[in-house]
Amino acid sequence: MAEIEGEAPPARDATLQTASSTILVVDDEKNIRRTLGMVLSGVGYRMLEAGSAEQAIECLKNPLHPIDLAIVDLKLPGQSGLDLLESMKRDDATSDIPVVVISGHASVQDAVQAIKLGASDFFEKPLNRDRIVVSVENSIRGARLRRTVEQMRLELEQRYQMVGTSEPLQKLFRDIDRVAPTKANVLITGESGTGKELVSRALHRLSPRRDAPFVKVNCAAMPRELIESELFGHERGAFTGAHGAKRGLFEQAHGGTLFLDEIGDMDLTAQAKVLRVLQNGELSRVGSEHVMHVDVRLLAATNKDLGREVAAGRFREDLFFRLEVFPLHVPALRERPSDIPLLAEAFVGSFCQENGLRTKRIDPAFFQALQQRAWPGNVRELKNVVERAAILSSDVISIADLPEDPHVSPFDDDPRPPAATAPTAALPSQQGERLSLREYRDAAERAYILQTLVDTDWNISRAAVALSVERTNLHKKIRAYGIKRGEE
Repeated sequence: MAEIEGEAPPARDATLQTASSTILVVDDEKNIRRTLGMVLSGVGYRMLEAGSAEQAIECLKNPLHPIDLAIVDLKLPGQSGLDLLESMKRDDATSDIPVVVISGHASVQDAVQAIKLGASDFFEKPLNRDRIVVSVENSIRGARLRRTVEQMRLELEQRYQMVGTSEPLQKLFRDIDRVAPTKANVLITGESGTGKELVSRALHRLSPRRDAPFVKVNCAAMPRELIESELFGHERGAFTGAHGAKRGLFEQAHGGTLFLDEIGDMDLTAQAKVLRVLQNGELSRVGSEHVMHVDVRLLAATNKDLGREVAAGRFREDLFFRLEVFPLHVPALRERPSDIPLLAEAFVGSFCQENGLRTKRIDPAFFQALQQRAWPGNVRELKNVVERAAILSSDVISIADLPEDPHVSPFDDDPRPPAATAPTAALPSQQGERLSLREYRDAAERAYILQTLVDTDWNISRAAVALSVERTNLHKKIRAYGIKRGEE
């Protein structure tokens, strides 16, 4: 008991976050292990003991007793405490376990070496109870926070992961791999909803700046009178309402990546200032003459044709050339229909996980129906449709759960009613008057729908699945063609 100074602290509330944690005490002195055990058990920790580094390794390998923190003495028989610490930090299974190092005869060099190897704290004997308890709590809480942040980072990466095996997407992946490690500015083009932000995040994640900030700006959503202040910051009193100084987004992205989404909507005055930053890395806050330097990699995205915007005088030509160092085009969903089933599977899995639902199966006919759509809203529209179908469905997502396609008219965009009375079996060459191609197609479609209804005993859901159309669209076709039960 003489090795630990101070009064024993009172027992703490067992509901504390650290109360269920397990601590491994590694010391060849039995009295130290017993005293530390009494102190830490008194505040709610579970204790394990080891008299050597070899015994400690056996404890760390035991899956039945996961260790949340280790207290390790430097002087141990056999391997030293520093050897044990180094071994723990090299092993993926134990590298995230915080280690508090203690010693009765340590030098400053030993303490520095322990911290370099990854120790969270260092104490000389005799130990102080309060300091040990506080250090243990902080070390465990810090380790849990780091694990939470890492888990959130992995979930974020998974959320922003692009899905697909089609050649257009594979080409995009290859281009991303080439340009991501460089400092080059990248202009990302593509239709709305194709995933331009996902590309920007992939570029950042695969770059040397991955651990620095990633700052996103939606230029289209930012009021023109505020965009300069938001991008470059402002000083107090620079304009009405500027009650204090503010760091701009360029400053916030220093050392990292700034993503200017919808840059085609940026004001010409702001474009000139962005150009200045790209040219020499210099900017000034609104209301200030002080010039500051920033190190930012710029990524920009637009669904506009910037070449036409330049010709129309709405976009600076010099900025356009600065941005288009390496252009990346994100393909529309209609250019990669083979990726639709993979995307739908991913969206359903993510939706079920986020909402605590059992994973739902998807009928192959559902995939076929998705692939028949045009998807002008691209991946964003597909995600919304698939999630809605997942909400409406039971355990299996079928074509009956697919919402109506808002982009398709029941008359195929032809204002004329279909030729409901046209013959359904005879060929046009057998008619006294030759049918137009449209009339012949309508007659054939009517006959095929009628036959499918007969084959399915007029079960609309089964007929819709057999025809690979939504049930609502089949109802419209039946009404449009004037199909009646019994006419067969």
